[in-house]
Parts: sequence; structure tokens; C-alpha cells
Amino acid sequence: MADKKVALIVCGTIDASAGTPALQKFVSKSAAAAGFDAAGMAAEAAKVEGAAATGADGVAKAFADGAALVVVELGAVDAAALEAALAAVVEASDRRTLVVLAAANGLFLNGLGMNRKVGTMQRRANAADVIATVCYVADLPVPADLTGAVLYQALSDPNLKLKEMGKLKDAISRMEAALQRDNREPWDKHDCA
Repeated sequence: MADKKVALIVCGTIDASAGTPALQKFVSKSAAAAGFDAAGMAAEAAKVEGAAATGADGVAKAFADGAALVVVELGAVDAAALEAALAAVVEASDRRTLVVLAAANGLFLNGLGMNRKVGTMQRRANAADVIATVCYVADLPVPADLTGAVLYQALSDPNLKLKEMGKLKDAISRMEAALQRDNREPWDKHDCA
């Protein structure tokens, strides 16, 4: 099972303000983009190594099988079907999961690494930007031909990767110091003279 996971729901136009209570709750706790172009979203996601496409009811199984990115393509969907799909995806998610709802008229990012208080980002986003952000947050390999930019405005900590690298460097230096102590001769360890 993957450490960090992403569930990407791709659907047609939605009405988030007049939707079901669960959809309204999801949208209100998500970072959103002021303008979003969803063209080619599923195709861009398919370029990510190890991406799995499934129905909403297969997300839990895909995560259990080790998929780090699961794409759920709904197409044009009514409010009830979107509610059911969203409920299935949220049920399969845990605290280490990023859930992305990419509708034809809006983008909503919720979960792992996202700043839920940011509201609506004042920048346009496209499918390549979403995939760049997903790869950045979930430590997935970036497709070679990806031209998108990470949506740093949506992240809870834009310097997350720098902090992770600093922690790794500190851990390596501590391990090197411990190895140096263990490599000394027994008479060098104690001052018995």
C-alpha cells in the first residue's frame, strides 16, 4: 500500500452551491481555483507512472493493491451519483490521502498537504497544474512531458519539501556521527591512562 495516496475524481459540470450537503461540506473544506480548465484531465493523469483508473466503488481496492493515484472518471453526472461517488472515495481515504474533484467548472483540492482555509486561489489552473501538484504532494514521479506548475497557493506549507530535505540531512549527519563513534578502537573510547 502506498504511503501517500491521491484520489482524482473527474466529472462534468457541477453546482457546488446547490448540491447535496456532503458535496457542500467537501467544497467548503477544500482549496479551490478561481478558473479551471479541465480539458485533458484524465489523459494527463494517465501519464503518471502507476496511475490506476477505476470506478468510485473500486478506489479502496486500488489503494489496497498499491496504487498511489486512482482516477475516477464520472463524465456528466447528476447530484445523486456525484454524492455516491464522493462518499465512496472519502470512505476509502485516510489522513494521508489527497482527494481532488476536477469538474468542468471547478477544481477542489482536499486532504493531504492542502490548506483548507485558503478558500479560492486567485489564479487559473489547468490539468497539467493539477498533475504537477499531485505529483509534488504525493511524491509521485513527474511525467517527462508535463508542462504544469505546482499550485503552491493551495498548499498548507509551500516549503514542505525543503523542510523534509533538511530533516533527512540532519538524520544522515547524526547517523554518520554514530558510525564514527562505533569505528574507534576500544582503547580510544576510554581515557584509562
